[in-house]
Amino acid sequence: MNANPLIADLRREYTLAGLRRAELESDPMLQFHKWFRQALDAKLSEPNAMTLATADKTGQPSARIVLLKGADERGFIFFTNYESRKGHELAQNPHAALVFFWPELERQICIAGAISKVSREESATYFNSRPKGSRIAAWTSSQSEAIADRAVLEKRLEQLNAKHPGEEVPLPSYWGGYCVAPNRIEFWQGRPNRLHDRFCYYKQPNQSWLIERLSP
Repeated sequence: MNANPLIADLRREYTLAGLRRAELESDPMLQFHKWFRQALDAKLSEPNAMTLATADKTGQPSARIVLLKGADERGFIFFTNYESRKGHELAQNPHAALVFFWPELERQICIAGAISKVSREESATYFNSRPKGSRIAAWTSSQSEAIADRAVLEKRLEQLNAKHPGEEVPLPSYWGGYCVAPNRIEFWQGRPNRLHDRFCYYKQPNQSWLIERLSP
């Protein structure tokens, strides 16, 4: 039984643009950067927010929103606590999927690939670029662990601020970056009547990319 019949009635028609094969870059990372620049130009709120999906060794999935902090020839980079739920799952099953959804542009980008940690040097460079409050928070929270109440965090934060009164805060050993090296990237553009445009890039054994149009 549908407890809220209004959910089934929610609809939106996609009419802004189409996507043609001739418009696509031959390299999906170039196509990603093209669309990302357009998202920035459109002044979207947090265009770098992406869903990260992981799974444990039994295949049980989980998903959450994280922030993209780099995209280059290696893939897509984000930073987190290695001892969090996602960190434990990635240690068991080093594959992940990412989804960017930009409703204002009627676009999605879906990414899948293998994942690995970035170097400690790269993690330290990014960590040291963060505001002090964010760096202290990395030490304050044992991410994903159960706690009695918020007072536990507030007391720990107070202790750490006293321990590090200046701007220097060391990089925790359990904190750093991951890179998703894509083997599949799909670009989705909404179209009227749910006949959306979908193009998928598949990485080939010779490292080239095969591009196919997918049925919506």
